Amino acid sequence: MLGESMSHGLQQSQRLSQQMVLSPQLQQSLALLQAPVMELKAMIEQELQQNPVLEESAVQENPDEGREDPSADGESNPADPTEPPADTQYDPATEKPTDEPVDRLDVEMQRLLQMDQEWRDHFSQSNTINRAGPEDEERRQHMFDSIVAGSSLQENLLEQLSLADLPPDHQSVGEMLVGNIDDRGYLQSGVAELSFSTGIAIELLETVLKAIQTLDPPGVGARDLRECLMLQLERAGRTESLEYRILSDHFEALGRRRFPDIARALGRPVDDIQTAAQHIAQLDPHPAGDFSPDNNQYVTAEVTVSRNGADWTVQTHNEFVPHLRISNHYKDLLAQSETSTEVREYIREKIRAGKFLIKSIHQRQDTIGRIAQEIVNRQREFLEKGPAHLKPLTMNQVAEVVGVHETTVSRAVSGKYIQTPRGLFEMKYFFTSGVRTTSGDSVSNTTVKTAIEVMFASEDKTAPLSDEVIVNALKAKGIVIARRTVAKYRAELGILPSHLRKAY
Repeated sequence: MLGESMSHGLQQSQRLSQQMVLSPQLQQSLALLQAPVMELKAMIEQELQQNPVLEESAVQENPDEGREDPSADGESNPADPTEPPADTQYDPATEKPTDEPVDRLDVEMQRLLQMDQEWRDHFSQSNTINRAGPEDEERRQHMFDSIVAGSSLQENLLEQLSLADLPPDHQSVGEMLVGNIDDRGYLQSGVAELSFSTGIAIELLETVLKAIQTLDPPGVGARDLRECLMLQLERAGRTESLEYRILSDHFEALGRRRFPDIARALGRPVDDIQTAAQHIAQLDPHPAGDFSPDNNQYVTAEVTVSRNGADWTVQTHNEFVPHLRISNHYKDLLAQSETSTEVREYIREKIRAGKFLIKSIHQRQDTIGRIAQEIVNRQREFLEKGPAHLKPLTMNQVAEVVGVHETTVSRAVSGKYIQTPRGLFEMKYFFTSGVRTTSGDSVSNTTVKTAIEVMFASEDKTAPLSDEVIVNALKAKGIVIARRTVAKYRAELGILPSHLRKAY
């Protein structure tokens, strides 16, 4: 027994492992690269508030030119001969000058670039080991494409419904009801109408609808506003509240704001009715609003593509990015003999941070410009002939040409837009894996998805096309894909299954 109890005691062990830690500067550089232009502008303005040596100018300062010591601005500033030169760094422990230069920006950049190369080698090695074939490539590309992908209300409800403890026949009825819920969250058709068109008993429809009304968001599946608000109070456990009684028995009077009539009927003061009405007004009349697409999105193109004779020109919009430079005032402070050591160290640290920020902004704009140029080089047919001629393109292909890792490409194109003669497109739009045709060529997934969308749009609503029919139709055009791939594209297009699209 003693041996058994000791075997379950506490033990100590040592483990040696390597962990890559991103420095704050590299994290800032990655954040600047990933931020869209308007968010970038806000980040730069925040840095202007926090770093006093930075100032905005008409022309962006070149981070590779000049030094932070006062002689960089071309002026002669007298200095105390007993004071060490302005480009001397102090050892904090001894307060003695060392031979190490103050401006370590190039050294720091080299260290960060080496770290980036180590990451690149690591991922390259992993990809070489793990990459198995086209399906793995498609899954990998889908991972990059799905970073900010959301789900529709119907998809969310169907997922919740599949987890509910319902009999199989109730599940199928539930799928039909979900297909009749609009983007606001309301049931479009009445239960009696659905019973007449489908032949399903009203009692069964009512039972399954009650189950759907217990799903999120609260109030979903309601047939009218009154029921929607009452469902939200039921979910909050307020069925005995004054608000619930008003909605249940005096909804019409509430809509006409006849508070004295409601007060007399319920035997309550008018002030209580007014307070209850204010609480009711705080309920959500559109429970599915969070799932509705935001059609008022305003974006700014990072890059513009225009035709110049037979060539295509790529122009990065630097005018939207604030132009920064290091203030000469703080450079002069370094040369003044009366400036204390603490102030000097503070200024030097802020100048180093400012120069790194300026260099990171330059690097961001250059990276986005080079990626855009490679996109244009590979998608010339799209620019000349339209979306049907979009070529398969992966981030890894662009990364190899630009000289960065594919995760850098993913960050650089995330949330960025490119203005072309064909319209404004998100840069991620041009990255899509390919589908091999019977002739040996490749077509992009976007082209296939467009063809599928056209087929569904022209279908007979009384006899909607199944996924298998779409597979055969594409096969006749020389495009061979699996049925599950058609189902995935259909879901991405927001098209319901055939049994939910049928018009009776």
